[in-house]
Amino acid sequence: MGAVTVQVRRIYGPSMSPDATAFAHLVDDGGFPRAVQRFLRGWRASSSRDVELPVHGPVLRVLHSADGHYLACEVAPEGSTRSQIWVVTTDPDDRAAWRIDSWPEGMPEGTAEVIAWDGNRVAAILTGEDGVGSSVLIDPADGSTVVLDRRSGGRLVDAWAGSALVRVGPRGYRELILLRGGTEIALLPYDPGSTTDAGVILDDHGPRRLRAGFDGELTELYQPATAYPIDSTEGYVRALVRSENGTTHARLLEVTATADGVAYQVIAERPGFELDEFVVSDDMSTVAILWNIYGASELQILDLTDYTLHEPIPLPGMVASQLSISAGGSMLAMTVEGPSLPPTVELVNPRTREWEPVDREPSLGPISPDPTLERIITRDGLPITGWLFRPRGEPIGAMLFLHGGPEGQGRPGYNEFFPSLVDSGITVFLPNVRGSGGFGRAFMHADDRERRFAAIDDVADSVLFLAENGYAPRDRIACCGWSYGGYLTQAALAFHPDLFAAGISICGMSDLNTWYRTTEPWIAAAAYPKYGHPISDRELLAELSPLQRVESITAPLLLVHGANDTNVPPTESQQMFEALRDLGRTTEYLVFDDDGHEIDKRENRVVLLDAMSRWLHKAFAARRG
Repeated sequence: MGAVTVQVRRIYGPSMSPDATAFAHLVDDGGFPRAVQRFLRGWRASSSRDVELPVHGPVLRVLHSADGHYLACEVAPEGSTRSQIWVVTTDPDDRAAWRIDSWPEGMPEGTAEVIAWDGNRVAAILTGEDGVGSSVLIDPADGSTVVLDRRSGGRLVDAWAGSALVRVGPRGYRELILLRGGTEIALLPYDPGSTTDAGVILDDHGPRRLRAGFDGELTELYQPATAYPIDSTEGYVRALVRSENGTTHARLLEVTATADGVAYQVIAERPGFELDEFVVSDDMSTVAILWNIYGASELQILDLTDYTLHEPIPLPGMVASQLSISAGGSMLAMTVEGPSLPPTVELVNPRTREWEPVDREPSLGPISPDPTLERIITRDGLPITGWLFRPRGEPIGAMLFLHGGPEGQGRPGYNEFFPSLVDSGITVFLPNVRGSGGFGRAFMHADDRERRFAAIDDVADSVLFLAENGYAPRDRIACCGWSYGGYLTQAALAFHPDLFAAGISICGMSDLNTWYRTTEPWIAAAAYPKYGHPISDRELLAELSPLQRVESITAPLLLVHGANDTNVPPTESQQMFEALRDLGRTTEYLVFDDDGHEIDKRENRVVLLDAMSRWLHKAFAARRG
């Protein structure tokens, strides 16, 4: 077959300006993703400008300051997982850009991440090679830095006026603590196995984050002149958090900390479904909420003045994410996508429910009938679901696509690899095996440690589901996955070799013990409850490692990696490739020297898609012959 290309633009990651006159976002249309600033109102309306940065690599996030004067950009040089923070002004005529993350002399640079803005300072996390994270505030004008917290595995979530929310704990056992005036306060009761991971500080001792003007938008940033200690009889801190604490699925809680203790109340929940994300306007009038309905999205608006939860606003795509709201709550931006709709930024007025006209990326036209939500009863009786993309004619084969995480989720959004595969007659199935996010805490913990064998069996049961229902010929089903999904692909081929015609592992682990020794220290520490401990669970990790069962792998396996990947180092693919080659198995190793864990560079993804397509068609043709 001929070469395939990725021709669509992806527009995503919006940040609304506080006054709702402009927004910034990321664009992926060639080379590495870049930041763009677009103007909605005033004499520059309908114009835009590229945010020019003197560093070569993907821009991972762009974020307006609370006063609208700056844009903070997180950039990964050459696609590395070790990012930097650069700042520009929002004046399009000002071409200056300067880096603001700084590392102590003699200390190797680590990862710098943009989290939020605390007034006119960037709230960020600086993580060194030792895995210790420093939660800091950085003045963009002179780079001066204030350290709020420093601990291994700690992640800043929000900061405002002397208070900070910090996430602590390993994956699946996370909670938020409040830091205030040297005091550390647990926000919620102890509930092992729950996850509390997102939060926004609403106010601190009463003053709001800003004063709203006549039109409901920002006119003056309010910074308290006095830092009120938490042990003050009058002081309090109030926050909204996303949490599973005390229940089975994530919901929205309001937490208030005073000298007398901490109290919380539930202000939004959907029994049986997860809260995906939320955003709060700076005047604290409006909360936008995204619910996760088996992977599809539903948008609701909460009036925080009286806690009214309004009827859902219909979305222009099946999946939404990356919410951003103006200071006065009059404009909400988000990334929207669907099976035939590449990621694009959409704007809606939360009060009128009307969508703002923007230059939407054109739909590609349906790549197949709309994906359907399928249900599978696994061999041990646990129900799982997945999204099925079917070609229009008779399928020549099928590909399972396994998400990363393990707490990721297969969703009915846009995947640039799917259209050409489906158009060429390949069924694509996104199973959400046990351990996936979006289905509650019990499901997410169902693959922890020794239970991971059952997750591998879920992949096999997904193959049987496709074959038994006629969605693909029994002998022409392949498996593909990214990151943890790459590991799971290799494991499925090793544990169930007779089920697969081919495999594609992208940035996946081949041996959990060697991965623990080579990944970033903080990534390893966070993974102990999910995979097992590299010392006390060494034998279990070996049993779960595909490399230790390499003799069992008979299906052709394409291994793909970014050379700059420090999350899953490329040695994980290299050692599997060498072991298969030494056994005389059919295998190839594709390395992108200028990319990292995500394979961000557009040209590299074109090459990857072409390699995937050729690999699958060759394997299916061999079975037909």
